[in-house]
Amino acid sequence: MRYEGVLTKMRTEITDVVQYYLVWENDFLNLNQALGKKISINFLKFQCLNCGLEKKIFRQGFCYDCFNSIPQAGDWVINPELSKAHLGEEDRDLDFEKRAQLQPHVVYLANSSDVKVGVTRKSQIPTRWIDQGAHEAIEIVEVPNRYLAGITEVALKEHVSDKTNWRKMLTNDIVDLNLEEEREKLKEYIPGEAKEYYIASNKETEIKFPVQEFPKKIKTLNLGKSPFYEGVLTGIKGQYLLFQDGTVFNVRGHEGFVVELKILV
Repeated sequence: MRYEGVLTKMRTEITDVVQYYLVWENDFLNLNQALGKKISINFLKFQCLNCGLEKKIFRQGFCYDCFNSIPQAGDWVINPELSKAHLGEEDRDLDFEKRAQLQPHVVYLANSSDVKVGVTRKSQIPTRWIDQGAHEAIEIVEVPNRYLAGITEVALKEHVSDKTNWRKMLTNDIVDLNLEEEREKLKEYIPGEAKEYYIASNKETEIKFPVQEFPKKIKTLNLGKSPFYEGVLTGIKGQYLLFQDGTVFNVRGHEGFVVELKILV
């Protein structure tokens, strides 16, 4: 089977085991069905996810010009505490920023390698947790805008990490934690503006990933440096494909890369 198109982050569906899909303009592939099979990936060209032009990808699937101009790549995306739509202040496009920022957001704890704090739109749960490879996660607060979520994350990351150790996540070097207890420990550090939004009742969500075999040592595949790869798919976790020889491929890290993908066996 042969597929060709521009890579975007894998779409997911939470069932007993997470279902993963690569989606192109006119086709899609359920990657779970490719487990145990040999796959080849051939990098053909770049295609910016915003302007559609064949320009080298800078970050997040966008070319340099688009990354530095479109509202989807504003500083508030990575640093939610910089959000200003609730004040009526524009960064790049106030209408877009109001739609994105002035909606319910959740600050959460996720355990991918060690426990970490993060922020996402409420509508992105549990997708955000799956994308981070978290095997367990729980909400801390649900607030009405991105700014409140951002200042809460800033306060809490003084006491818990806001980073995922992706190598530990992919080798399954993990420990199970009682996230309800971890949440309770952090309650006192929530900023005053967000304290009323604390969630005390939610139970942690457990997530199982389709992995037949975890790599012991990791080799990362960068299509910009090695434009062709072939290997047996043994797992999918986070936004990574895991292969039998220890190679791991970050699909989201290659957004905007046009590839030819073949399932050979």
